[in-house]
Amino acid sequence: MEKVVEVNFGPQHPSTHGVLRIKVKLDGEIIVDAQPVIGYLHRNAEKLSEMGLYPKALIYMDRLDYVAALNMELGYILSVEKLMDVETPERAQWIRMMMVELNRIASHLVWLGTHGLDMGMLTPFFYCWRERERVLRIFDEITGSRLLYNYFAIGGVYSDVTPKGLEMIKEFVNTFPDRLEEIQSIFQKSYIYAKRTKGVGKLSLEDAIGYGVTGPLLRASGLKWDLRKNQPYLFYDKVNFEVPVYSNGDVYSRFLVRIEEMRQSVRIVKQVLEKLPDGEFYNKKYAKPMLVRMKGNGESYVPTESPKGEFGVYVIGDGSTIPYRVRIRSPSFANLQAVSIMLKGYKIADLTATVSSIDPVFGEVDR
Repeated sequence: MEKVVEVNFGPQHPSTHGVLRIKVKLDGEIIVDAQPVIGYLHRNAEKLSEMGLYPKALIYMDRLDYVAALNMELGYILSVEKLMDVETPERAQWIRMMMVELNRIASHLVWLGTHGLDMGMLTPFFYCWRERERVLRIFDEITGSRLLYNYFAIGGVYSDVTPKGLEMIKEFVNTFPDRLEEIQSIFQKSYIYAKRTKGVGKLSLEDAIGYGVTGPLLRASGLKWDLRKNQPYLFYDKVNFEVPVYSNGDVYSRFLVRIEEMRQSVRIVKQVLEKLPDGEFYNKKYAKPMLVRMKGNGESYVPTESPKGEFGVYVIGDGSTIPYRVRIRSPSFANLQAVSIMLKGYKIADLTATVSSIDPVFGEVDR
């Protein structure tokens, strides 16, 4: 029997997707233990959110999962609106739904492109970045920003969707499915990609539930659980879409889940475009003079389905204009717990594929 050695993988390694350190114990090439070490990116977002007015905390939400910033904003906004019993115009809610689904596509494209790089595939990275750029241009047109938006507001959104923005969205949803098919075929026609992902990094449904795993990881392990369907918010109960589920629980299944989720997001956005009503995009009761006087009392939590899994913000109000407590439930933080069991028994060469399949973003892990 060979001597067991301990190796540090990261935190500066490019394929650890940020600043993740994994302490790996190896028996030859076989992983006998792997422990994730986090905290290298900690920025104290929760405490900072407790030091200013309710609307000001939104900028810290943007910087959690920064490739899905609108999904982060939504979790906080819905929780605060529930706390304050805020009424949001119907048009604003449809706009929010359309924007977070576009952001889901953009987030998955970042994952898919970098996942390809982790597997040694350069071409699909450029294909994915090309499509993501189209989404970012839509966001730039509507929100004025490309990455960190500060777009959702308590009581609506800060600006209406422009006619040009709507045309850009229509053009995107009409052409993206064919381009996604092309990207998917690059992966699936690669014999090397199949060998490196099928049967690798397996996570059983029992373990997934036990570790609190959510999102694509959970659905790739066989559980049809999506908060948009199971606990609908916004108007998800008024649109038709499917929840993709695969039962193998390996890296390849997670790839298939995210590909199909992008197709379903396109389907949702098309329906939003058809149903988008006229009207106000913002509750004028909460215009700027009111922002500094907005008070919350009690506690609230609204779970949402972010691209990585369940995201929500638990907020406690003490009757003042500043939140008493803000605690974030971030999906990647919980999903990373399963790294040990996903890697044990596999080769060190399988580590990159497995960690990549989790799609961790450390802004929301370390917070």
